[in-house]
Order: sequence, then structure tokens, then C-alpha cells
Amino acid sequence: MDNDELTQRVRELREQGRSPKAIARTLGVSPSRVAPVVRAIAEEQPRPTENPVAGCWISPGWSLGLGVTGDPEWPDSSLVAEGDPGTDELVTVIVTRERRWGNVAVCTYLVDPYCLGVKHAYGPDVVDIAEIPPYVRRMYAPYGDEPVQAPVELAQELVFGSVAYARELGFEPDKDFDAAAGHLGEWNGPATLTFGWHGRPYYVPGPDDDTDHVLRTLERTVGAGNFGHAVESQDTSA
Repeated sequence: MDNDELTQRVRELREQGRSPKAIARTLGVSPSRVAPVVRAIAEEQPRPTENPVAGCWISPGWSLGLGVTGDPEWPDSSLVAEGDPGTDELVTVIVTRERRWGNVAVCTYLVDPYCLGVKHAYGPDVVDIAEIPPYVRRMYAPYGDEPVQAPVELAQELVFGSVAYARELGFEPDKDFDAAAGHLGEWNGPATLTFGWHGRPYYVPGPDDDTDHVLRTLERTVGAGNFGHAVESQDTSA
């Protein structure tokens, strides 16, 4: 398959709401070949702010450890006690936008607001609107509480703000973030959230992380003693 044919096929499948990974499987090519084509197609078109937001949900306790200096009405149902952040403090953001014929486009972002920014991004995928309630329940079940229905402006700030914060620390978002970023719409700031654990980078390792690389990067960008972590048997500051 030459480049022109690949671009046309990727364009057709993206219009059907297929994810980059699904496109790669369908075409029988590697995800690394599909990803730059998806980014190029996304850059050709305006971000889909013309499609109204159908629903926006954020994890309960999303503001734990963050500084909220802007809108005091940002919703948060958190009853979580303060302590060091754990893996359950990763923030799940789901945004749906209206499409035709009873469908919605959905994107999901798994956000580490304390260090790594967007760890995973999924979508946009086009699904029947009836599929959204069970999907939302399933995604937020591990939190043990109902998700927070939130304005899209809060979702934009959590996602884009965490990406900007992570880049300052030396970390790029998930490779699928470019394909999902436009779904959020334009965010022009100003920032009203302070990221990090009470303003200080704090790293909680995940199963797919290169922990040594993360710690070395933090030592280079902010310096030993200027960040916290939940990594056992390390001499780096906790």
C-alpha cells in the first residue's frame, strides 16, 4: 500500500470513528505507520468545536492535591482524605460530543495531574448514545463513587494543563493524545489550576512505566530533593 492509498484509507476509517490502533489492525500495518497519518489528517481540519458537548464526566476527587485558584464553583464530590497520592488518584476524563443519527463521539483521557500528564488517550470513537451510560459506569467503577458531571472547560484545563505541566518536567503525553486532543475543543486559558501534589511533582509508578527513566528525568529537570515519589528502594527524595 503506497502512501496516497494509505492516507485515503485512514481518512475513511477515521470518518467512521475508528481509533488509530483499530485502523492499523484493519489495514494490516503497524500503528507507527498509521499514527503520523492520523496526526496529519487532524491538522488539516478545524477542531470539532462545532459539535455540541453531549456529556462530560470527571473522576470524584479530581482536585485532591491540586491548587484551585480560579472558579470556586468547579464541581468536586471528593470525600477522600488527604495523604500521598496513589494510583486511584489518576483522573479519568470522558467527553462526548453530539453526532448525527443518535450517535455521539467519545474520547477518554487518563490523566496524572502530579507528574506525567496524559498517560492514555482513547478515541474519538463514534458510538450509539445508548452505549454511553454503561461505559461511564464501567470506567468509574474502580473509584467507588459516582463520577462528577462537569463543564467541558474543566475537562480542557485538566487535560491540557496537565500536559503542559508534564512537558515542563520533561514528559510527553501518550502517543494517541494528538488524535484525541481536538475532541476537547480550543482551550485558551488562563490556567486556574496548580498541578503537582500541592505544587510539587509527585511520581506514582504505573505498570507500563519505565520507572528509572522517569526518576532520572525528574532529577535532571527539577533536581533531586525537589520531587516526591512512591517508588520503593530508591534514594531519590520522597
